[in-house]
Amino acid sequence: MDGYETPAPRALRGRLLVATPSVGDPNFAGTVVLLLEHNDEGAMGVVLNRPSEIHVAEHLPGWTEVVVSPPVVFLGGPVSPNAALCLARVDADMDDAGWNPLVGRVGTVDLSADPGQAVPAVAEVRIFAGYAGWAPRQLEAEIAEGGWFVVDADPGDALSPLPDDLWRDVLRRQPGTISLFADYPLDPSMN
Repeated sequence: MDGYETPAPRALRGRLLVATPSVGDPNFAGTVVLLLEHNDEGAMGVVLNRPSEIHVAEHLPGWTEVVVSPPVVFLGGPVSPNAALCLARVDADMDDAGWNPLVGRVGTVDLSADPGQAVPAVAEVRIFAGYAGWAPRQLEAEIAEGGWFVVDADPGDALSPLPDDLWRDVLRRQPGTISLFADYPLDPSMN
């Protein structure tokens, strides 16, 4: 990709993967993925811009008080689609072992925690069904092949009220030629 270099090999936890137009897997076309983990054992993250039509209240009513709009379950990725993960923005310090910070005051919260005890510290949550996962060195190979842009996350990305605009919004704020991809049609046949 012109003007873009593959990042130096280091942990990418807390950064965004933005699918390039050449990403090979249709599960990831037009997606923005927040990496929750990246180490020698592989990587995992959640797709931030794939809302479903399933309301959170149907499955996790204890968390509805703090669910950010749209109040639906998001499709976090093709791995373990029946597993639920939660991203949250906290207003107060959470000393609980169920809190794992990622970007600013945004991180993961253990959904098995008692919502009544967690909610005072939690300002907003988003629930994801499934996740995206990569075997050791698989993600690095996909990045080197031009399938992903790796960019810094903004704390607002994870809980964006406009998930359908997130791919373009993240690209637009990037420096240099990478920002030009924001105008690329997600479906080139529509060009």
